Amino acid sequence: MKTEILQQVTIVDMNEEILTRVDFSHAVDVPGSLAIGWSVVTYPIGLREFEVVYDRREARTVSSKVVDIEIDTTGATHAMRAYLEPITLIIGQHDVGAAE
Repeated sequence: MKTEILQQVTIVDMNEEILTRVDFSHAVDVPGSLAIGWSVVTYPIGLREFEVVYDRREARTVSSKVVDIEIDTTGATHAMRAYLEPITLIIGQHDVGAAE
């Protein structure tokens, strides 16, 4: 079964008006199993213009909890999606620039 780790990211402007929401994919085909409440360690995420990217400017990681698991049994290949805690990024404040 294909397993994907996703995180809903809401991108807002400086007035906290929602510009867009995207599901950022942290990993695909994760080995093992996941359960609600477990923690997943990833790099922090930021923005490069309107694109959500990993912020690797500093050698640090963040831990996020799995808040929902969705199993799709309708296709030929079954898929499982684990959703991490949603986050909000502000245009201008979470810009990682051109560095990666």
